[in-house]
Amino acid sequence: MAPEKHRKSRKSWNNSGDAHFLTYSCHQGLPLLNRNRSRQWVIDAMTDARDRQKFDLLAYVIMPEHVHVLLLPNEPDYDMRYILNALKRPVADAAKRYLISTHQVNWIEKLTINYPSRSVFRFWRPGGGYDRNVFRHRRLPRLIEYIHGNPVRRGLVETPQQWRWSSAGFWEGEKDVPIRMDDVEA
Repeated sequence: MAPEKHRKSRKSWNNSGDAHFLTYSCHQGLPLLNRNRSRQWVIDAMTDARDRQKFDLLAYVIMPEHVHVLLLPNEPDYDMRYILNALKRPVADAAKRYLISTHQVNWIEKLTINYPSRSVFRFWRPGGGYDRNVFRHRRLPRLIEYIHGNPVRRGLVETPQQWRWSSAGFWEGEKDVPIRMDDVEA
């Protein structure tokens, strides 16, 4: 009998007034977000989730194989599971629809996990990803700088503002950005 695999669990605290620094990654670390099409799916999901789940969006970056988001729930009673689902599910659904409509059978097979009783399409790694509560709002500028620095550290661009798929341009005053951030007094 094979040993049972232990799945890492994600701890989350839904504390009113806390910002959340989220990281969620693509299945098997694959660069599934390396095309503008898939990056736009993430932007669309953020836009919709912000409205439906009622949070302020403070910063984000979309990297080829993961996403960082810094958000602040507006409601005193919220559940991060629903927010994460609203951020991730639409992207996975859009990817699956696209792969089916373009007959990309190899990718569908690569992203499908077969269990004895069912098959599951996996765009994202299982679980909630990384969720860190930020209860000291004075730390927000440092987190935003870290988020925006991802593409620079990876050598994708020389300055954070050159990476279109982050909020760095917005915070530098650019008008033509994929999604506007919420200006929140910390």
